[in-house]
Amino acid sequence: MLTPHNPIVETYMNSFKKKFDNLAPKFEKGKPMHWAKSLYEGFGTFLFVPTETSRRGVHIHDSIDMKRAMITVVLALIPCALFGMYNLGYQHFLVTGQLVEYGFWSRLWYGFLAFLPRFLVSYIVGLAIEFADAQIKDEEISEGYLVTGFLIPLIVPWSVPLWMLALAIVFSVIFAKVVFGGSGYNIFNVALVTRAFLFFSYPSKMSGDVWVPTGRTLGFGGSDQVVDGFTGATPLGQVATWTEETAGTLTTALGQPLTSWDMISGLMPGSIGETSIIAIAIGALILLCTGIASWKIMVATFGGGFLTALMFNAIGATPAMTLPAWSHLMLGGFAFGAVFMATDPVTASRTETGKWIYGLLIGFFAICVRVLNPGYPEGMMLSILLMNALAPLIDYFVVEANVSRRTKRANKAAATHAEAISK
Repeated sequence: MLTPHNPIVETYMNSFKKKFDNLAPKFEKGKPMHWAKSLYEGFGTFLFVPTETSRRGVHIHDSIDMKRAMITVVLALIPCALFGMYNLGYQHFLVTGQLVEYGFWSRLWYGFLAFLPRFLVSYIVGLAIEFADAQIKDEEISEGYLVTGFLIPLIVPWSVPLWMLALAIVFSVIFAKVVFGGSGYNIFNVALVTRAFLFFSYPSKMSGDVWVPTGRTLGFGGSDQVVDGFTGATPLGQVATWTEETAGTLTTALGQPLTSWDMISGLMPGSIGETSIIAIAIGALILLCTGIASWKIMVATFGGGFLTALMFNAIGATPAMTLPAWSHLMLGGFAFGAVFMATDPVTASRTETGKWIYGLLIGFFAICVRVLNPGYPEGMMLSILLMNALAPLIDYFVVEANVSRRTKRANKAAATHAEAISK
């Protein structure tokens, strides 16, 4: 079996790298291929370990390089993507009454075919803008979009038209990243800005029966007819319409009671990557074990959300306030956002105390939006974007508080020393 240290592999890779490096002069300024310099450098960075260190815009303060950090996050997202694809197929064959006829691989294949076009659009459109921006500025392309491009198709409905998705990506990459200076300078999470653009520009494509595929995708699938009792609303969408009579009732796509196992496993309508707590937990474990994500932000976000939900449970003035606190953490994009979005090292707080405050407020505002505004049953997106804007302010006050305390200690020590000398 060949390994990365196998002499044959090393010889081949060294030979390939030498040939790749020999092409470099053709991409220099004034040469015919200069227009594709950023593309050449981007592939070189992706294929080989960079020999240069970052000169500016460093947002991961560690010995690990940015490429490894981004690839680690992508690996952590794979369990969510795989289960999300399976769940798409499961929901489709469930509502068409053909769950028995189509087994595991058919469900996974259906979900893959539904996911693939959005995945390709996300990377093609986003990377095209990244390459163009790097070429215009004569800079190296950043690996930051490796994660963003994977996140976007995981947090939008499978049914969003491709042209809408492309338009949202163009808007978010340009106005939420490029205009701020690129990777390491943006203050808002680009993937969430994409979802927010779709949410406010095309609300009908982001709510209602858009989460469960009922037709064939790329020529594959079951019947186009759904069974009686079908409802494509997500659990949080149902909470938003609760009345005194229906409060406490959550159902599956067929109107059957939604169980705790359904919430944990993720076998329910929702965004592709956001439904499975098990898959998200695997991703969280990868991020924490590798030190890529902050455990403080994760714990603070879950803690803030849980305590806020308990507070509303105690008040119980509206049907939405009666949703159990633990359900809030497992429904919608709360868990996914807490693990993969809130911990974004570029847009989150960087001070250790600030991370606790940042996470607590994300959890607090997410539950407040869910409970107090039925028009926005999913508050995690808005909460994280709000705290993205406030993260620098939180860090500023934390640093100023530390400086003030140290100044007081220094003044006190100086006064004590002066008093001792005078005696």
